[in-house]
Amino acid sequence: MKAVPAFPPATAGRREQVQTVPTLAVLLAALITLADLLTPPTLVVGTLLTAPVALAALGGSRRFTLGLLAFAVLANVVAGALHFQAGEPPTTDLLNRGISVLATLLVGGLTLRARTASQRAAWLAAEQRRSEQERALRTLVQTVSGPYGEAEFVARAAQGLCVLSGAQAVEIGCVRRGFLRAPHATFPPEAPHHLNTHLPLDLLVRPPDAGTVWRAADGEHLLATLARQDGDLWVRVQRPQVSPEALAEAIAALQPLLERTALLDSLAAQRAQLAEQGEVVRDLIYAFSHDLRTPLLANALHIDQALRGAYGPLPEEYRRALQHGLDANDALLSLADQLLTVARYEGGEAAEEPQEVNMRDVVLGVVEQLRPRAQARDVTFELHLHSVRVEGSRHDLRRAVQNLLDNAIKFSPPGGTVTVELGLDLDDARLRVTDEGPGVPPSREATLFQRFRGGGAGGGSGLGLYLVRRIAEAHGGSVHYQRTARAKTVFSLLLAGGRAG
Repeated sequence: MKAVPAFPPATAGRREQVQTVPTLAVLLAALITLADLLTPPTLVVGTLLTAPVALAALGGSRRFTLGLLAFAVLANVVAGALHFQAGEPPTTDLLNRGISVLATLLVGGLTLRARTASQRAAWLAAEQRRSEQERALRTLVQTVSGPYGEAEFVARAAQGLCVLSGAQAVEIGCVRRGFLRAPHATFPPEAPHHLNTHLPLDLLVRPPDAGTVWRAADGEHLLATLARQDGDLWVRVQRPQVSPEALAEAIAALQPLLERTALLDSLAAQRAQLAEQGEVVRDLIYAFSHDLRTPLLANALHIDQALRGAYGPLPEEYRRALQHGLDANDALLSLADQLLTVARYEGGEAAEEPQEVNMRDVVLGVVEQLRPRAQARDVTFELHLHSVRVEGSRHDLRRAVQNLLDNAIKFSPPGGTVTVELGLDLDDARLRVTDEGPGVPPSREATLFQRFRGGGAGGGSGLGLYLVRRIAEAHGGSVHYQRTARAKTVFSLLLAGGRAG
């Protein structure tokens, strides 16, 4: 808590007063004391010593006032003693002299108390003005604070300065070659402005010795500048009701906030550039995936017809080569489909209209599709499927299931078993895929479901498990990896809103 000062800081006029008043009080006290000694005791001129005491209390220091008060009392006593040394003084004279001493003490005490009260009132008034100024500065900062760009900041700063200063109008803009340019704002908005016009010389010239804020030649404007890299902002405050010092404090409070807006504008430009680049990348992925699927499908059709004997009997080695080509073709088709799905999720595009999906049918369809691949690797499926229904995208859910089963087949050892379990876990549908593969190195578990972070059970294109996570999250669920005590790998896919059916 601030201590109350003995008196407010003295201005130049007050210091002159502090030097003059004691001199007058001493001269007056000396003259009254001399008159008291030279006049008859019945006049009691010493009573007039209350005047220099009061003068000292109002204009001198407390220590000087107490000293002069002591002198006045002593002068009264000495004058009375000198007057009454010739004989017994009359009772009236003694009473008058006593009243003179008491009056001096009373005037001195009351005047000191009045002076202290006046000083305290002045200090409280100054503190109140300071408090109001600080509250106005806080309001100004709150007005312009926020994730605003430079244009919004300038508009809010003009409004905040107008309210803080009580001005008739405030204008802010960037001066380039004598012309006022954007960013620009006035408050009130309908006030006259100088946008895109040449500023008058009296509003443009800054005196050499001017500080942050200076008064224009016409006397009715306070001018200031806010520094920035692309040219300082010029501030015009018309007929303000505050001092230049108060406005300078407001400008100082705005300066760091203006510097922050430049950073926010830069970040916004970078975000816009990145968004534009992202759109280009997504468009390229869409075009690539779409254009890739057409020849791949045609190629798969021709290979399948050849394997079925459309072109006559084929040597076994040729059939194996065609089968490998068909498998590679399927892998490319799967990659193209995954790229399309990733582009759709990264772009925030809505999937197909949610529908009721029977997850048991989806899992059985994927198992039948992948069974030839599993048989080729001597891997068998063990199914424990309950009928479970969820709301969502059938295509995306099929993709998630296919990625998990394809991953399990890929890393299962020859003769291994992939166990697929489908059921309910409270209000969620739960799909568990267990294989006997080597699992994921502990160092890569944290990035297993991130984009292009394949490794171990997450190997391949680096998109499979990432897509499973994104599809699960889009359906209000999640996906988890676990390595069991029996050296088995378990992937659990949870989907919200599951129900028996």
